[in-house]
Amino acid sequence: MTNLTKLMLSLAVVFFFFQHGQAAEPDARESYSSVEERRIENSILQERANIRKEREEISLREKELKTLEESVDKKLAEMDNKLEELKQQQKKIEALLAEKTAEEKTRVQDLASIYEKMSPVKAALSLSGLEQQLAADLLASMKVKAAAKILDELSKQKATELSTTFSTLQIE
Repeated sequence: MTNLTKLMLSLAVVFFFFQHGQAAEPDARESYSSVEERRIENSILQERANIRKEREEISLREKELKTLEESVDKKLAEMDNKLEELKQQQKKIEALLAEKTAEEKTRVQDLASIYEKMSPVKAALSLSGLEQQLAADLLASMKVKAAAKILDELSKQKATELSTTFSTLQIE
């Protein structure tokens, strides 16, 4: 017999017992008029046990899923909090970086003013020992006449290097 046939036969027997007021209970043993009836009742009882077992397994799985879902929700909330903290730290770092950049520009301006007041020979000597980008930034911050006098006192190679650095765009 196929499973479908067994199931239909089991349902028919259950329907039959309910129709006649004799629901088959595992504890209610009656005399059977045939071996087939006993076999069908045992089959029904076995199916009931299987269904109860499957329901228990489903209930257990539902509990596990609920626990997992709660755990995932908790982790997501923690991640959201951490992300918010990181965003706040990023804003602080960006503000500090902007402040540092502004301070550096102010200092370069002040240093450029000092170099402007120096004699072109001494300023050229001092600029030749500085880092290339800093020297170019200082020249850029000076008045054109003062920068030209200082470049005139530098060696040809150093003046060319500083001019190239000065004319090249720097992306910060």
